[in-house]
Amino acid sequence: MGLAGLGLTARAAAPLFPGVFRAPAYFTELWVALGVLAFFVLLVVYFLRLVIHFEEVKKEITDPAQVGFRAALPVGATLVAGGLAPYAPQVANAIWWAGVVLLCAFQLWTLYAVATRRVTLAQVNPGWLILFVGGIVVPGSGVGLGHLEASRILFGISAVAAPFVVALLAYRAMTRPPLPAPLRPSWFILLVPPSLIYAHGVALFGESLFPENLYYVALALLVGLLVYARGLLRWPFATAWWSFTFPLDALAYAGARYAQSHDSPLWKALAGVTLLLATAFVAFVLVRSLVPVRRAH
Repeated sequence: MGLAGLGLTARAAAPLFPGVFRAPAYFTELWVALGVLAFFVLLVVYFLRLVIHFEEVKKEITDPAQVGFRAALPVGATLVAGGLAPYAPQVANAIWWAGVVLLCAFQLWTLYAVATRRVTLAQVNPGWLILFVGGIVVPGSGVGLGHLEASRILFGISAVAAPFVVALLAYRAMTRPPLPAPLRPSWFILLVPPSLIYAHGVALFGESLFPENLYYVALALLVGLLVYARGLLRWPFATAWWSFTFPLDALAYAGARYAQSHDSPLWKALAGVTLLLATAFVAFVLVRSLVPVRRAH
């Protein structure tokens, strides 16, 4: 999500910075290509794991504490589809629909688990935003692929669900122990709802339903989260660090959309700063994730 999302965000920002981020070009398509490569490599590895360790994978998928993060697979698939769309539209269409169907299946299973009281408050975590609010991501590629109505439906459902999931997370934060240090980056997922509900909501339904003020909320939330994460270098590195990446991509995407409709140097500068911030985090987490692989060889 972080890699492909950065590529798509850079494509969206290209008109703001002519001659700097040309699309397709050295910057945008590099991240798209890395996202596509990572997606297919991880898909093959996960398929092999499914065959060899079926019960273990089944337990992960049906665990309410982990299912939210597993939803990154179908949501990431829709982003990869957006990256591939200019080059292989038929392949992109297949990947997009596969991602949508799998995301809906995860959502229905988790709703069933909630209805049958198989979920405890301690199992609720920011990953649930990926699961239940992931539909706000899919229009970024779905509209370009010609799936306007499906994108509107998925977006609308997730946009309505977002306040309830955020409220549940706030209640969990106030009543349960803090997340362990390796999982603390996952709070950055809170940036995604206001950023993409604004960016995609205005495009799909107009400002009357999804006001631009949501972008201001996302910026204020970024400040709070950066203060919260001021000691992040002391946090142990873990997979959850990828939670920094796509949320920052989403904020930069919203910033690019806002700057394009507001002719002011301030908004263009903010779009550039948030894009640089997203790039820095994605690059750092990517390199840090590859260090163990290099050491193993």
